[in-house]
Amino acid sequence: MHKFHHKNKGFTLLEVLIAIAIFSLISLASFTIFNTVLTSDEVAQKRINRLNEIQRAFLIMERDFLQIARRSMRIEGEAPLESYIHTELQSFSLGNNAIAFVRGGWRNPALIMPRSDMQPVVYQLNNNTLERLHFNFVDTVVGEEPKTRPLLQQVKELNFEFFDGKQWRTEVRKNAIPLAIAVELELEDMGKIRREFLVAGDPSTTKQKESRSGR
Repeated sequence: MHKFHHKNKGFTLLEVLIAIAIFSLISLASFTIFNTVLTSDEVAQKRINRLNEIQRAFLIMERDFLQIARRSMRIEGEAPLESYIHTELQSFSLGNNAIAFVRGGWRNPALIMPRSDMQPVVYQLNNNTLERLHFNFVDTVVGEEPKTRPLLQQVKELNFEFFDGKQWRTEVRKNAIPLAIAVELELEDMGKIRREFLVAGDPSTTKQKESRSGR
């Protein structure tokens, strides 16, 4: 009579350790991939939000530039300024990184507000933030504070150029409105960005161009 001995074989400690190691590697790889996807999505979303912020700022500037008016302004009751576009005003501490002008088309349905449709506008760089300032009245009085709207942050530098029909200049001709305005921003995260906007322009300049082209 034969006797059969059945031995119950289990996993050895070495096999268990190897299985745990393999499972750990698979889990680590899966987590790394998952984390990479999440990080990439977060970075992409931040970049999209940033681009939208930049585009929104440019749209606001374009709306103002398209409606620049041939209207001078008074600052705190002083004499009317001679030019229509200003890049240097002591009242606003404007330098080469700011611009001030009067725009039309400021909606006032049924003249409910006690103001005209003209609006003095200032764009300036303040503490690395592009700001839009405006007053309720074109001719401001002493002590009147502007309404400030932050448009874009992380701006290192802001510059403007003006196209007079022949070339781009850093200054505007006196008592004239350029045909286009270029805005150049240097951002901390995206470097330099330049946008050029058409404006109504100076009618005298336009007539001169037409007369030259007709010769």
